[in-house]
Amino acid sequence: MIAIEVCLKEKHFNGIFSILNLASLKILLLTHIGLISDTHSYLDPTVFEHFKNCDEIWHAGDFGNIEIANELNSFKPLKGVYGNIDGYDIKSVYPEQLVFKCEKVKVMMRHIGGYPPRYNPETKKEILIHKPQLFISGHSHILKIMYDDKLNCLHINPGAAGKHGWQKVRTLVRFAIDEKDIKDCEVIELN
Repeated sequence: MIAIEVCLKEKHFNGIFSILNLASLKILLLTHIGLISDTHSYLDPTVFEHFKNCDEIWHAGDFGNIEIANELNSFKPLKGVYGNIDGYDIKSVYPEQLVFKCEKVKVMMRHIGGYPPRYNPETKKEILIHKPQLFISGHSHILKIMYDDKLNCLHINPGAAGKHGWQKVRTLVRFAIDEKDIKDCEVIELN
């Protein structure tokens, strides 16, 4: 999404407006992210309404089947990782781990990762190698948004959006990335 702020000074001459001074032109680029995980072959129809203003959807694993991924990808650009319940259909398209830049924020995504300071050993090793500013995981079905002061990294687990599992509330997360800042984080309850 692009927001443009323009300050103009105009003067009217014989029915024609002329721009005398373009005081400022500021283009503010924000990338709006819809974050989902643990759909387990169920995609709540309200996800599309909640993510309609997002630029990208990120799925932190346990899609359940390729149809879920295809449906999300036909709606918005999709980044994702496979989870422990995903079969070959998902694993042939999505990796176990993704490391990428969104604007100026380095992101690392894995399905099974733990959380600050209790990362699983493989995840901790990868975080130390890649040094992301944002670490995304799923798997636990527990919504967590917490900052790791020792590693200077924000951790987000969006909880579970599917119906399979023990969670009482199904959740999504929506946020924006503005150059190097992660902001406007919202938790969305699906039930």
